[in-house]
Amino acid sequence: MSDWIDRTETLARLIEDAPTTLGLDTEFMRIATFLPKLALVQVEVDGRAGLVDPTADVDPAPLAAVLADPARTIVMHSASEDLEALATWRCTLARLFDTQIAAAFAGLGAGLGYQKLVVELLGVDLPKAETRSDWLRRPLTPQQIDYAAQDVVHLPALHEELSARLERRGFLAWFAEDCARLIDRAGSREGDPEPQQSMRGAADWSLPAQALLRRVLRWRDRTARAIDRPRPWLLDDAHALDLCARPPGDADELARRTQGLRALRSAQRIELLDELRRPLAEDELQFAPIPPPPSPREKTVIAAMKDAVTARARELDLPEGLLCARRHLESLLATRRWPAALEGWRRGVLHDTLMARLPG
Repeated sequence: MSDWIDRTETLARLIEDAPTTLGLDTEFMRIATFLPKLALVQVEVDGRAGLVDPTADVDPAPLAAVLADPARTIVMHSASEDLEALATWRCTLARLFDTQIAAAFAGLGAGLGYQKLVVELLGVDLPKAETRSDWLRRPLTPQQIDYAAQDVVHLPALHEELSARLERRGFLAWFAEDCARLIDRAGSREGDPEPQQSMRGAADWSLPAQALLRRVLRWRDRTARAIDRPRPWLLDDAHALDLCARPPGDADELARRTQGLRALRSAQRIELLDELRRPLAEDELQFAPIPPPPSPREKTVIAAMKDAVTARARELDLPEGLLCARRHLESLLATRRWPAALEGWRRGVLHDTLMARLPG
């Protein structure tokens, strides 16, 4: 049912006559790094699983060429993190069929796990014991190999069944749009340009203080990526808020107040101190402030918008969360700008009804 692949020539032979639809999955570890560390790539070809070892001396070019071919459909389940892991191995997709997203459009529920979906549609009960395995150890155990192979060999059957359901329900175009958006998001190497927006505790800060927080959080993202360490190891949220609320007077004070941050070395401390003490430029003050918590009146408006989303979801027989998350409603109310996450087919479904509920 599976073949171990640790040579480029073997990988090339596996996919040289690959069909137009392939199953794909990855196993990766993300414990002490910013980027996921790819440990295994499972490729389903004609009912067999090729287990590709990216820790060996394998050139990913043959696989990358297949995945980037727009004539091929790559079937994955809940692919967002897998796409990020694949990107570290210079592999990007042209055309994705995500079975978790497809299940939501097919009326099976949002966020359905792979094992549950396989049971629901195929009647096959899959092993679950290796979910938390150490996938970087070698050799893998027989249980790990079986688990990894099972993760891809059922994808073609899921693709066939889900495609038929989506066609019957008329959601193929919307589904394809969401899959394309997932690929675009995974391909972005830029961090969140407005990371301070998640720091609701700083909503009552002055605009310059929020701008400083924004600068420091953007520095954290760039630096964590560059040194490949988790963001909290470099600077956790609590320290970021504290340092921006009360910037240190000198390097010694900064060192005292950041003890225990294992990735904040002397070179990074020098950079951070400069970020904290450098005067703000005029263009750094041009951003949307962090919205305060909704007032009682605003909560009533959000509830009305949420009711409208619920009604549209019921009409379409789709999960409410697939249409719109609450945070997008809060953003719309706070900024009066249509959220980028609700562009595409969601704009046509929701725009008029939500905009009509905004207070004048």
